[in-house]
Amino acid sequence: MNGLSKGTGKVEIALRWDPGPAGEPPVDLDLVAGTYAADAPYGDPAYVVHFDSRSPDGTIYLNRDSTDGKGFGFDEVMTLELERLDARYARVVVGVAIQQRAEDRTFADVPSPGLRIREGYTDLATDDFSGVLGATAATVAEFVRDETGAWQFRAGVHGFEDDPATFTRAMGAARRS
Repeated sequence: MNGLSKGTGKVEIALRWDPGPAGEPPVDLDLVAGTYAADAPYGDPAYVVHFDSRSPDGTIYLNRDSTDGKGFGFDEVMTLELERLDARYARVVVGVAIQQRAEDRTFADVPSPGLRIREGYTDLATDDFSGVLGATAATVAEFVRDETGAWQFRAGVHGFEDDPATFTRAMGAARRS
């Protein structure tokens, strides 16, 4: 790390989508974060943060949760305070899962989805999920602690075709090129 870069600190992941058509079941997207230990950065997550939970130390939490996309602006927002995350964690992977309640849905079925990853007032990444239209879930960000202890952001939206429960177990696996 050079003297000008402190790495990534406090990050906001924001997700938006439009409500589904009247008379149809609501479209529900969920932000999910998996935290991985330094001794198993591609194994099972040490813990998963989602709509009903937060990290044990309070460093990863949902600020806003929507079940139907009827919010103003961004419907679901998660904050990661990476600079406070314990040194035993070396990797955090964030994903988006589509709830599969009344019918099977992919990103092609989600009206106007959007993603913004921001540190302070700087947008690190934005996406509309157009590259993963056939997927039911996607990883959207990876944060990795480097040898100096600073967090580095790795952008990229990668689709999965698993159900949400399977996705939370598989989202941290090493990606194949």
